[in-house]
Amino acid sequence: MRILIAEDEKDLNHILVQKLTQDGYSVDNCYDGQEAMDILTYTKYDAVILDIMMPNMDGLTLLHRIRELGIRTPVLFLTARDSIDDRVEGLDAGASDYLVKPFSFKELLARIRVMLREHPSQAPSIFYRLA
Repeated sequence: MRILIAEDEKDLNHILVQKLTQDGYSVDNCYDGQEAMDILTYTKYDAVILDIMMPNMDGLTLLHRIRELGIRTPVLFLTARDSIDDRVEGLDAGASDYLVKPFSFKELLARIRVMLREHPSQAPSIFYRLA
C-alpha cells in the first residue's frame, strides 16, 4: 500500500514516514500543499495523510481541488485544528477521517487500516507468468 504524507512539521513528517515504513507501507512525503497537489496529479496512492495548516496551499483547499479532478483517494486529516466545526468541515470537504494532534500512533495505524479496508485500491493487480 502506498501512502502520501503532506505535513509541514519536518520532525513529525519524518517520524510518520519512519513509523509507516516500519509497518510495511510504501511512503512518500512532502512539506506543503502545492507540492502535494503536484504529486497527487501524477501519482496514484492508496491513501493520503494531510495536515490542514500547510504553506502554499492548505489541506482543505488541496482536498477540494483533488476531488474536483476526480481523485477519490481516501484522505485522513491529521491536524491541530480540533473544534467540532473544524472536524465537520474536513469531513464534509471529502476526507475519509480526521485525527487531532497530539495523537497515538497506534490509533493512527488503526484508522489507516480501516480507511484502506473501506476503500480498496482501484489499481488492478497484474501478474505475469514467465515461460
